[in-house]
Amino acid sequence: MKVCIAEKPSVAREIASVLGATTKRDGYYEGNGYAVTYTFGHLCTLFEPVDYKPYWKSWDLNNLPMLPEKFEVKVANNDGIKKQFKIVKSLFDKADVVINCGDAGQEGELIQRWVINKANYKGKVERLWISSLTTEAIKEGFNNLKPSENYDNLYYAGFSRSIGDWLLGINATRLYTVKHGGYKQVLSVGRVQTPTLAMLVNRFKEIENFVPQPYWELQTLYRDTLFSYEEGRFLKMEDGEILAKKVKEHDFEIVSITKKKGTEYAPKLFDLTGLQVYCNTKFGFSADDTLKIAQKLYEKKAVTYPRVDTTFLPNDVYPKVNGILSKLTDYSTFTAPLLNKKIKKSSRVFNDKKVTDHHAIIPTGMQTHLQYNEQQVYDIIVKRFIAVFYDDCKVSNTTVIGKAADVNFKTTGKEILSKGWRVVFEKKDASTVPSQTKDSLLPSFVKGEKGPHEPSFLEKQTKAPNQYTEATLLRAMETAGKQVEDEELRDLMKENGIGRPSTRANIIETLFRRKYIKRNKKQILPTITGIQLIDTIQNELLKSAELTGTWEKQLKDIEKGEYTASAFIKGMKRMVDALVYEVRSEKVQTRISAVNNKPAGKTKSKSKTKTTALVGSSCPKCKTGSLLKGKTAYGCSLYSKSCDFTLPFSLGEKKISEKQYIRLITKGSTVNLKGFKVKGNSQEGLLRFTDNFKLKFEPKQTIKKPALKAGDVCPKCKTGQVLQGKTAFGCSNYKRGCDFRVNF
Repeated sequence: MKVCIAEKPSVAREIASVLGATTKRDGYYEGNGYAVTYTFGHLCTLFEPVDYKPYWKSWDLNNLPMLPEKFEVKVANNDGIKKQFKIVKSLFDKADVVINCGDAGQEGELIQRWVINKANYKGKVERLWISSLTTEAIKEGFNNLKPSENYDNLYYAGFSRSIGDWLLGINATRLYTVKHGGYKQVLSVGRVQTPTLAMLVNRFKEIENFVPQPYWELQTLYRDTLFSYEEGRFLKMEDGEILAKKVKEHDFEIVSITKKKGTEYAPKLFDLTGLQVYCNTKFGFSADDTLKIAQKLYEKKAVTYPRVDTTFLPNDVYPKVNGILSKLTDYSTFTAPLLNKKIKKSSRVFNDKKVTDHHAIIPTGMQTHLQYNEQQVYDIIVKRFIAVFYDDCKVSNTTVIGKAADVNFKTTGKEILSKGWRVVFEKKDASTVPSQTKDSLLPSFVKGEKGPHEPSFLEKQTKAPNQYTEATLLRAMETAGKQVEDEELRDLMKENGIGRPSTRANIIETLFRRKYIKRNKKQILPTITGIQLIDTIQNELLKSAELTGTWEKQLKDIEKGEYTASAFIKGMKRMVDALVYEVRSEKVQTRISAVNNKPAGKTKSKSKTKTTALVGSSCPKCKTGSLLKGKTAYGCSLYSKSCDFTLPFSLGEKKISEKQYIRLITKGSTVNLKGFKVKGNSQEGLLRFTDNFKLKFEPKQTIKKPALKAGDVCPKCKTGQVLQGKTAFGCSNYKRGCDFRVNF
């Protein structure tokens, strides 16, 4: 029997229908030699800290850093998920081959691999890799199944990402919560969310602290056209006033007219971030709303896989373009001119080198009933797709130079010679027209003509940058905080962006849920708590968008087989180790206010975790007896029957207070105590339980500053990497401005 495992029940139903597995069973479909089952997203998840060591359950500085030697996976603790996993495992036990039909991306690969590995399946595994859920695409995919091994690097990248988020997120969150949150406020810190929040806080402060600077502009109005002083603005009023007085006394004369023909290309096809930016700007949709709508369109077979980061198509899609266009009957006004001639093939659209696992988001040609919001998103995806096959728009860019006295002025304008692709976007609602189409048209000027004009000399002020909107924040995440308007340059920077296209919306929503940010109409602003958190985090690496971008690049390189998962994980462990040392060594301790915030985690408050008395409390070993006080020790009330648990009044000649034993039971350890006698010597240390609930003494560990290693992030410029030379460590940016150097 062939067992197919999809990521969602709805996807499994579509696949089962194509394969002829039409009999519905509990948790799967069956028929024609196939069983098609499914997950509900993540059936399996990484171990929680307590799964590795019982005392890691306690949020205690003495437990940090938590650096498991080997990361383990478990079935999620949910009755419905456990039931479905048992069904999946029972099918795997009878399978001749398992076909991984997970979403064709990093997260989809990770979800299914964890289930396959946890079910201990050792047989043959094949991979279905498709970009749409149409019957044609599913059939083609099953005719071209790939060996699972082809996607090992994709799995390693996903596993590394999860481990990196676990290491930094759990350790840093507990570290800052215990140090600065006082258990009353969980301070959530993450590999991607913290630099994203830092960008918002930095922009907010930049605007708050902005001091406007005055400047002056000299302009003149001639034939209802505004001309500006050719050399720009004035920083000193007196410099401009002299010229302003001079030009008033003379007529305005046209000195030169330069026309240059140019080409405007159609807007690129959408990747997910581009679609989210457009829909936020034009429709006011949040990034999360747009992703959900695009996912629904994918599941309704209307568009291709949406969680993509490329705006290009592979060459093998070109032969299918005509068929897709012919099915878009609702857009026949625009498709008809294309179907009557050979479809153009542009390198701006088709480029195999710019496509990895998936191509840009395009329509499939399938017609289906859509809700209003879905129709809005679908409409712009379709129009972008149609427009790229139209002719380029031909324009004439005009520059006119005029003068009054010997003072030159300039104006520019544009004339559309041939509309080309613009006709696809022409309609009464101008908001659907890309912004670059809105250009001023100039009247016809003749060189040498003269006439009266109306000069003006205006004082203006520099403006602060704008607060982030969801659209501009997504672009900033895509470029690791750098302001990049050029589309081509943005494409080059995508490998170093913060987060993945599929996770950026969730990161923003997480910051909203944790009350670190809030909306003010279209603006996104940090809350008081969000600002306080970023101010409290002194470690610049945690807040560095560029460093997070470097991690994303490393994860991409793992996908390509150019970097190893072990190197990435070792680097993350070194950073966490250094972070714990740094924060535990901080002398200043702040307390962050919980303004309109609910704790974002399962940690208990002090009032809930505190045990008021040791005697009478539940035995931590057997859970059924209660603790009694004897002559030399506390012990379980079932001691003479079934439980041997005891807590001696003293250990190693050191008396242990009831308060410390309460802490040991509730938090997993005592604090460091002085006066233990070990082999005749007095030592300081703490007590923990062994796995059998016997007392174990751990000498106090001196927190050592982590040693500098090659591959570390440069501690000075924060962007370069530490390199090891013959006599010293140095920064990889040494020749580009960073002078960091440490001799051996």
